[in-house]
Amino acid sequence: MLRRVARGATNREIAAQLFVSEGTVKNHVSHILGRLGLRDRTQAALYARENGLL
Repeated sequence: MLRRVARGATNREIAAQLFVSEGTVKNHVSHILGRLGLRDRTQAALYARENGLL
């Protein structure tokens, strides 16, 4: 999911790709941001790039 966020996919796009609800995606993204100590999706994208996830 972090890779999809880092590539600029919206919650709606991610939900459609993974066959889950947008709410589920929001929960997962929030959880990822919290675990990694990141403030927003932009920081998540930078984190993914810096750590070789893209």
